[in-house]
Amino acid sequence: MTRQSDPEQENARTTETAATGSIGASDPAAGPGTSSSNGDGSAYAGTSGFGGTVSRAGSAVRRWWLPEIPFARVAIMRAVIYLFLLYDIFYLRNDVIPHGHSPELYEPLWIGRVLPLPEPSVGLAQTLQVLIVVGSLVAATGRLPRLAGWTVAICYFEWLILSMSFGKVDHDHLALIIAVFALPTIGRARLTDDGASPAAGWAFRCIQVSVIFTYFGSALAKWVRNGAPFAWANGAVLTWAFIRRATDLARWSLDYPWLLRIAQWVMLTAEFLSPIVLFVKGKLLYLGAGFFLTFHLVTYLTLGIHFLPTVVCWLAFFPTEKLLPDRFRRASAPQPAEATA
Repeated sequence: MTRQSDPEQENARTTETAATGSIGASDPAAGPGTSSSNGDGSAYAGTSGFGGTVSRAGSAVRRWWLPEIPFARVAIMRAVIYLFLLYDIFYLRNDVIPHGHSPELYEPLWIGRVLPLPEPSVGLAQTLQVLIVVGSLVAATGRLPRLAGWTVAICYFEWLILSMSFGKVDHDHLALIIAVFALPTIGRARLTDDGASPAAGWAFRCIQVSVIFTYFGSALAKWVRNGAPFAWANGAVLTWAFIRRATDLARWSLDYPWLLRIAQWVMLTAEFLSPIVLFVKGKLLYLGAGFFLTFHLVTYLTLGIHFLPTVVCWLAFFPTEKLLPDRFRRASAPQPAEATA
């Protein structure tokens, strides 16, 4: 038998609810301080003042750090990063095995002094190389993403320490090493997998932040080393660089030092403003990415400086899954449920 509600009791409840400012249904499990809706669907915030502001800010930060990233995009990024590592250790940072023949010249970086890392030797370098190659090939296929991924991350980290402890530290590898450590946290992700994951969003956001900090950190370093935010832009850095290593395409610019100074101002201003790229979408994002990628193309054509590790990590900003052939999209699309009797 269905229990009938008393109209007078219902009116009394409505009046009491309106007096307390809690009109509408609320989730008992949510506890105090949650939002509720009235009859016309408008929401009233259950929290107010400083506590409500902090709660909303925390939710916004969480959404920014944990966006939903499709598994197909993860699979593409993972394949590109791990295959690029092979190119890196054989062509870009291929000095680790030769360094093993001169361990007396080893001057470890700060992190190499803090952590109990082994000193360079030919045997260690060859072992690292084999583990990176095997692990990268396995991880690029999406198999054993955590085991292979963490193995590659640890070995590649030591590889870079051994490579850069004999001379100049290249900050173009910042985003790449972050990517190598972030990708294994995602777990399984294949081109044909449907859905998205906030864990993938966190990993991709870490890569994006490290890409941008490559530029912003460079601006901060110029500030610290020159004693003022824009002192670097008023110097003759590009003139000095073009005298040393300019290609035929750029050598003519030495006759126009004012043009090089303008280029320095553009570069430094862009580096200081680079964090904006992290908070824009659509055309503005593509415009910002296009500017920095064009910058790398110009520096390669004029100075032979490529920054390929950073360029590769820019893929974390783009919906690369949309480039997949239709057969992959059909495979990853949700299948209709079969009719049941």
